[in-house]
Amino acid sequence: MKTDMQKSNKNFIITIDGPSGAGKSTVSKKIAAQLNLSYIDTGAMYRCVAWAAREAGLDVTSESALPSLLQNLKIRFQAAGKNNLVFCNEQEVTSTIRSPEIDALASAVSSLACVRKALLPLQRAAAQHNHAIIDGRDAGTVIFPHADLKIYLDADLSTRARRRFAEQKLNAEVDLKSVTEAIANRDQADSSRSEAPLRKADDAIFIDTADLDIEGVSQRIIELYKARFNG
Repeated sequence: MKTDMQKSNKNFIITIDGPSGAGKSTVSKKIAAQLNLSYIDTGAMYRCVAWAAREAGLDVTSESALPSLLQNLKIRFQAAGKNNLVFCNEQEVTSTIRSPEIDALASAVSSLACVRKALLPLQRAAAQHNHAIIDGRDAGTVIFPHADLKIYLDADLSTRARRRFAEQKLNAEVDLKSVTEAIANRDQADSSRSEAPLRKADDAIFIDTADLDIEGVSQRIIELYKARFNG
């Protein structure tokens, strides 16, 4: 039996933006599975650039060092049950790109105009033929400024830090204080950069996730989708 999404001839685009640890990826994956949407993790794309640059020994802060890498970069996502595997240059890097080191490098590469210019068409193309949910920091302001439903997730710094700490400690030795400092620095870098800074789109719906669990946030967004899609 086809869902309402599948019956429509128009691709319905949901964007979810917000800072680190707000719950964007977890919520997006859950909603994608429930509504049968394509899930596009733009943050993972920047992490792939950072990982590939590190592997090649390139300076991630240099505009001139990355064009050749970007020209040949291959990124793809593959659903695996409830997981969304990430491949960069045909190497599975799903967990590798979630380390504190790559997190910091991704913040650096995401501020470069050449990187954002190279990834933008890939991000848009990923949703060209399917209904999709896209999470990131500029999904609703730059990548899909005319999205059907825009969401901005946020929570206080301590809440977001605890979430990121719980995620990172599975694959690396980290402490809550360093994670908190890293997120605070990332917030500053993302909101102050000249290229596509982190901000809430004027027409985005703000959801504070501090006192909501994943199920609560997901259901609220699904309700908003149903009101928009069936309206």
